[in-house]
Amino acid sequence: MSRPIVAIVGRPNVGKSTLFNKLAGKRLSIVDDTPGVTRDRVFAAAEWQNRTFSLVDTGGIEPNSRDELLSQMRAQAQIAIDSAQAIIFVTDVRAGVTADDEAVAQLLLKSGRPVVLCVNKCDSIGEPPAEFYEFYSLGLGDPVMVSSVHGHGTGDLLDRVCDLLSFEEEDGDTEGIRVAVIGRPNVGKSSLVNKVCGENRVIVSDVAGTTRDAVDTVVENAHGVFTFIDTAGLRRKSKVEDAIEHYSNLRTEMAVERADVCLILIDATVGFTEQDSKVAGIAHEAGKGCVICVNKWDAVEKDDKTMAQMQAKLEQDLSFMAYAPMVFISAKTGQRLDRMFEWIQTAAASNAMRVTTGALNDVLAQAMNRVQPPTDKGRRLKIYYMTQASTCPPTFVCFCNNAELFHYSYQRYLINRIRETFGLEGTPVRLVIRERGEQNQTMNR
Repeated sequence: MSRPIVAIVGRPNVGKSTLFNKLAGKRLSIVDDTPGVTRDRVFAAAEWQNRTFSLVDTGGIEPNSRDELLSQMRAQAQIAIDSAQAIIFVTDVRAGVTADDEAVAQLLLKSGRPVVLCVNKCDSIGEPPAEFYEFYSLGLGDPVMVSSVHGHGTGDLLDRVCDLLSFEEEDGDTEGIRVAVIGRPNVGKSSLVNKVCGENRVIVSDVAGTTRDAVDTVVENAHGVFTFIDTAGLRRKSKVEDAIEHYSNLRTEMAVERADVCLILIDATVGFTEQDSKVAGIAHEAGKGCVICVNKWDAVEKDDKTMAQMQAKLEQDLSFMAYAPMVFISAKTGQRLDRMFEWIQTAAASNAMRVTTGALNDVLAQAMNRVQPPTDKGRRLKIYYMTQASTCPPTFVCFCNNAELFHYSYQRYLINRIRETFGLEGTPVRLVIRERGEQNQTMNR
């Protein structure tokens, strides 16, 4: 099921990040009294009454500021608003209703998104302070009195938010495998979506940044049913490079969150760039199935060694995701798209694969017989057993006598044996090391 998105917005220093951390149950956003600490957005899952949604923290909005950084933060917040199913508008009861609050309220009313007005810093339990009633003037309905520091009122706030969200299960037969098409601006994401669906569903242009919103397209062919999510690599000439990177990453993370498999597009005519590595890293860290698609292969002058040379170079550049298959395609001509669909199916199946504990421990025993666990100063690592904790990505837990002896190289060795045995192609694999009385150590490869 695709999780609905809830954006937390408001002017600077009203407690958005503190509220975000409280709702997410983790300290993910930096909290400080200095306005503007949260410049980028932070993205996390939140759960209330067995219902899960995605929460986005944004930088403070100062509608009338001409400062370049603040304008970038305002644009990021606008992206979050456009992508959200509901919005939490955070205000400060101590400051009362300000001109910026009124401007943000007008922005939210124009967006057409449902809004829950949160009046923060109501730290006293009991009747609302007199200043609380001023916030009715914003025209956003009944405010919710909250203390993000102490947690007062957060349950009422979440009840209101969840009432605005749609948690209906989507029919898997209708949606099929969800595929996010991600990459730098102008690598051919929209062209690929148009090609696989056989019509011009999204605008294609040589101008980077043509796609502004994520577009879902259901494709049914001989390989099955797929939902392609075309994403924006937002670029504007008036924006500096840092801003471009922030916008692109926000779009990419939101698409990746909804996807089963990520197609990481790389422009064959340009070659590998640092931004390609960052985009791939987002999919890798999210634990999604991944396929690397080298697009525009028809436009490359080549001989019989060109493909092997480029593949070797890309494998070196993307060494952190050696598990991801690579296919050289052309969105323009349709070259090797059948092979791409086969890898999508393989990556989706691998990402969702569950292995029995018995089979897993057979592999563990064979691996330890072949290569003995490491020793240090007379102490030998003992691995008692292994079990699979979860899927998407496959996550395995090893129980041992001493986590410090479980060297990185031996963890990698075990992961490789698991991959070889069960054919986990196209998905990261996580290994959690657990011993009694110690915190878990996790390896993601």
